[in-house]
Amino acid sequence: MISTEKIKVVISDLDGTLLNSDHKISQYTKTVFQELHNQDYLIIVATGRHHLDALDIVEDLGCPVYLVTSNGARIHSPQKELLFSFDIQSDAIKSVFDLQIDSEITTILFKENLWQTNKNNEKLNSYQKKSKYLPEIVDFKTLEDFESIKFYFTHDNHQKLVDLRDQILEKHPDDFSHAFSLPFCLEFMDKSVDKSVAIAKILEKENFVFEQTISFGDGFNDENMLKSSGKGLIMGNAPESLKDRLSHLEVILTNDNEGVAKYISKKLLNN
Repeated sequence: MISTEKIKVVISDLDGTLLNSDHKISQYTKTVFQELHNQDYLIIVATGRHHLDALDIVEDLGCPVYLVTSNGARIHSPQKELLFSFDIQSDAIKSVFDLQIDSEITTILFKENLWQTNKNNEKLNSYQKKSKYLPEIVDFKTLEDFESIKFYFTHDNHQKLVDLRDQILEKHPDDFSHAFSLPFCLEFMDKSVDKSVAIAKILEKENFVFEQTISFGDGFNDENMLKSSGKGLIMGNAPESLKDRLSHLEVILTNDNEGVAKYISKKLLNN
């Protein structure tokens, strides 16, 4: 067990972690994070969301944060300066999209200024309320440029996504990293991209190490981040399979119960 006195860096996921089920940050959480900043903690938000979407969300915290987006494919400074950027090449993605993908599955390319999708998905759109990052419905069979930050599949039937993942990995065993950010969300990035890798770049820049970090997450795209941190905390609302895989880590209150803020207030700020 690491002493919280050694913690100098606070890292948090967004959806299912800092954000409640309405995809909002509570006023209490904002107050706690502003106090973290006042007490000179470095704050990093690491999310699967696109930076155009996430920048507006973290601005609402009311304090400066480093922002890791698209699971590590982009890093922005607290001044919103782009520090790191990595895209997947067009041919690599096209070879995936040439596979026979179930037409019921919503397919998405995360581009720099918009996201391209094969269909309108109300569940997905609910995550993008008031976002500047807008969808474009396209026919992927006629698309020429597939270069993207990441590609993404969603369906309510988790097993359909597991089958698709296995199909893609059979053809591309070494090209991509992947994660279920939620049971209904399957994401693929370049093999070099991961939240923990991006966080390591920030820590090096700021002269910290992982042993000085505490992190909060609820998805499989948080797994390496949680394992790498000096102290990793799993949200109560995380999938049971993630809790089982990281059974050595503490489980805290859910996102709807402001689990992150309450833990920080009690353990770091001693409130």
